[in-house]
Amino acid sequence: MYRRSFAFRAGVLESGSVQRFTQPWHPQTNGKVERFNRTLLEEWAYVRPYTSNQRRAQALTTWLHIYNHHRAHTSLGQLPPMSRVNSVSGHYTQPPAGTRM
Repeated sequence: MYRRSFAFRAGVLESGSVQRFTQPWHPQTNGKVERFNRTLLEEWAYVRPYTSNQRRAQALTTWLHIYNHHRAHTSLGQLPPMSRVNSVSGHYTQPPAGTRM
């Protein structure tokens, strides 16, 4: 659906994002997506009832910030994903010792 939707593509471009797809028949990447979706459902979507779609969207923005900047991830040695983002100079930050890639 998202591969063929012109409206979705336009929205992606308008937001300044890049649409990426997991490779078919690669359970490693599909598993990561599935795990993120499960976490999203458990920690944001169904954690409380929302009174409106606007409230749900606001909660998503807050949740994504916490997930990416503050929430410890076991695969990153208990660091948040932002600890691995390119630095201003364009170089990847070094992972902590003992962290699996």
